[in-house]
Amino acid sequence: MTVRILQFGTTGQLARELLGQAKDFDVETTALSRAEADFADPAAVVAQLKAHPADLVVLAAAYTAVDQAERERDLAFTVNAETPGAIAGALGADGPALVQISTDYVFAGDKGAPYAPDDSTGPLNVYGASKLAGEQAILAACPRALILRTSWVVSAHGKNFVKTMLRAAGEGRALKVVDDQFGRPTAARDLARFILSQASRLAAARAGDPVFGVHHFANTGEVTWKGFADGVFTLAFGDKAPAVASGATADWPAPARRPMRGTLDTADLTAAFGVTPRPWREAVGEIVRELQSEQRSAA
Repeated sequence: MTVRILQFGTTGQLARELLGQAKDFDVETTALSRAEADFADPAAVVAQLKAHPADLVVLAAAYTAVDQAERERDLAFTVNAETPGAIAGALGADGPALVQISTDYVFAGDKGAPYAPDDSTGPLNVYGASKLAGEQAILAACPRALILRTSWVVSAHGKNFVKTMLRAAGEGRALKVVDDQFGRPTAARDLARFILSQASRLAAARAGDPVFGVHHFANTGEVTWKGFADGVFTLAFGDKAPAVASGATADWPAPARRPMRGTLDTADLTAAFGVTPRPWREAVGEIVRELQSEQRSAA
């Protein structure tokens, strides 16, 4: 049976990959842009649920400006918590299943080991707090909701770490990258394909099924931002990879504090879905090749 997906968001990394990968799955997607469903207006967004019948609702729209959120707390909470909560409330127990994307920033990063979904949260910044509030609002209102926490999302689209590093290397700039924050990179395409691959199961599952609740999705392998940069350059340039100097978080003061080790443990995802994300180097290698192909085509 073809699964009807109502997707909020069209331009972000995940949103674009969801749309691009949908052709490989038995789904029919209606995607609404910010102009059609602005998450700063909860009532207007909820109204779209009645206009677009669906089997699965995917929230690929969010406020993601981590530092700016420190100055725009109300807006961040409206977009990341109030509106998702309103959607969940409108869906309730009898409506379509719901997928929400959350973040490793709900954790303080001081556990000393990767975080499981049921570990204590403790966001250090407004962005993380707003996403956690969104999780809580959704789970309280919609028993058929899947919260997918992810981290360090990258793709061939938009603004992200891989594109920033390759651009800096191309400009011949001296490179210095934080080497004391740890996490797991995630390819937006892998996350999108996971969601799409589970669409039928999610649409059919009843409340209480282990697929619902909070799960973590991130590509395999813990690394620092510097290690991530080194990996990107090795994939892109081989033995001609530029040198990257080690920096400390304190070298780049920012309005929002970051967790020093917000690494996500995905064992619970494997137990519930039978899926183990692939290594980040493999996933990022595809992104690098895609970007290099685009660069050659444009030359």
